[in-house]
Amino acid sequence: MAGDSVLVSRHGGVAVLTLNEPKSRNAMSPALVAAVARAFDEVEADDSVRCVVLTGAGTAFCAGARMDTLREAADGDFAAVTRVYNGFLRVYRSPLPTIAAINGPAVGAGFNLALACDIRLADRNAVFESRFSSLHIHPGGGHAWLLARAVGQQQATLACLFDGQWDAQAARDVGLVADIYPEGQVLAAAVELGRRLDGHTATFVRRLVATLRRSLVVADHAQALAEETADQQWSTTQPEFRAGFARIEARIAGNVNR
Repeated sequence: MAGDSVLVSRHGGVAVLTLNEPKSRNAMSPALVAAVARAFDEVEADDSVRCVVLTGAGTAFCAGARMDTLREAADGDFAAVTRVYNGFLRVYRSPLPTIAAINGPAVGAGFNLALACDIRLADRNAVFESRFSSLHIHPGGGHAWLLARAVGQQQATLACLFDGQWDAQAARDVGLVADIYPEGQVLAAAVELGRRLDGHTATFVRRLVATLRRSLVVADHAQALAEETADQQWSTTQPEFRAGFARIEARIAGNVNR
């Protein structure tokens, strides 16, 4: 198991990773960053896992970097900040699909942690705040890049430069989150969504996730067409495709014979 700082539980093909330092509002301590890495190593090595849900214990999703980390940076030691990057970048680089079940504030590096996930679902108490500008610190860890791709450059500018923040409704309005849930229900909703992948093979899920992520950076349609065609051709050779095709044929035949 990942350890006390990150709890890992299984729900069918879904692994739930819970940031478990609620007294600090799940701020990115060295122990928490290391535990996130161990947790992802663990679940990625398990061929039964199809999806990862990330959430926070207590009332916050993640309050960002710890104050002592920022103080060290001000004193000339920036290494602690780059170690914080390892927490959310480990999520971003996972080959598994990731869903953030955002149960409360996601601030600074905690906002990055949410942005690192493929899908974001929000509790009605969720709050999203870059907070970099108010601290007079430049965004880091690819925050501006991730945010601009999630909500567009104009909204990213409002958040990063003008210190804007979004509650759950505003986050949905700008496309930052896919949906909002009543208090206490976002984790169950995220698990239910993730379990839709239970019937797929691990290889299929990972290949499709890789394709979806590449779609943001592929240079042109011709390249995307070639890459998707190769993956589609591979999928038609899999026994799961034949089984699914047979089910559809049987359903069509049943409707025709009625």
